[in-house]
Amino acid sequence: MPDFNSLVSFAIASVALLVIPGPAVIYIVNRSVANGRSIGLASVLGLELGTFMHVLAATVGLSAILATSENAFNIVKYLGASYLVLVGLRTISRQPQEVDSSADAMTKVQAFRQGFIINTLNPKVALFFLSFLPQFIDPEKSSNALQSLSLGAVFVICGFVTDGIYALTASSLRETLVKGKALPFIQRYVAGVVFVLLGVVAASAKIS
Repeated sequence: MPDFNSLVSFAIASVALLVIPGPAVIYIVNRSVANGRSIGLASVLGLELGTFMHVLAATVGLSAILATSENAFNIVKYLGASYLVLVGLRTISRQPQEVDSSADAMTKVQAFRQGFIINTLNPKVALFFLSFLPQFIDPEKSSNALQSLSLGAVFVICGFVTDGIYALTASSLRETLVKGKALPFIQRYVAGVVFVLLGVVAASAKIS
C-alpha cells in the first residue's frame, strides 16, 4: 500500500489529467445532454469500471502485450472504433421520438454497458496506465501489485468525481434544450456524429 504522501501526490496528478477534456469527457457530455443526468452518471460508472479493468490488466501484465504487439493493439483498437461508429450510425438512423424532459431515451443499464465497452476497448487507456502507474510505485515498499491496485482505485475515484461533474453540468442544459425544441436534433444527429467522430479518432490511435 502506498504511503499517504504518495497517494495525495498521485491523486493531485490524476485530477490534473482528468480535468482536461478528452474523448471520454466528450462522450459523457454527449450522453448527458442528449439523455439526461441519470444516463450521464450511468455512463460515467461504466467508463470508470472499464478504467479499472485496465488497472487490473496493467497490474497482471496484460497491458504490456498491447504495448509490444502491434497486432494485439490494432485488434482492440478497431473493435472499439467499430463499436463507436456502429453506435453513431444507429443513433443517426433512429426515428425521432416525442421528447419528454423527464424520460430518457435509453436505460441506465444500457448507458452503463455502453460506457464500459467503450473504455474497455480503448487500448490507449491501457498504455496510459502502463506508463503512469509505475511512476508512483516504490518497489522497496509493499508488493507492486497491491500498490498498483491502490493507485488505480484512487484514479477511478478521482475520475468518477471529475467526470460526474462534467455529466451534471452538461445535463443541466437539457431542460433548456427541451424547451427550445433542439433536443431531438441533438439526440439524433449531433450525438450520432459525435460517436462516429470518436470512432474515427479511436481508429487513428497508434502505439507511442
